[in-house]
Amino acid sequence: MELMQSIMVPRIIVILGIINILTGAAIFFSCRCLPGARLMGRMMKYNAFQRFYKYHCYIWRVFWPSVLIHSLLALMFFGLPF
Repeated sequence: MELMQSIMVPRIIVILGIINILTGAAIFFSCRCLPGARLMGRMMKYNAFQRFYKYHCYIWRVFWPSVLIHSLLALMFFGLPF
């Protein structure tokens, strides 16, 4: 598999990892259901947070495919660590 030996694969893995971190943080800060995010429930009275919150469901649509592709590429490129 020539693609898996390419220099681009580690770069894609890193970029997807950064996307995972950013979208994970966005999900955490836009979710009112997580135990550690009770502050966000109180933030609903602010218009800026309400505009951010309405994208919560769309952020999940970026997060899960990114996690899946990131994981598959990392396993295919680096293999199992044990």
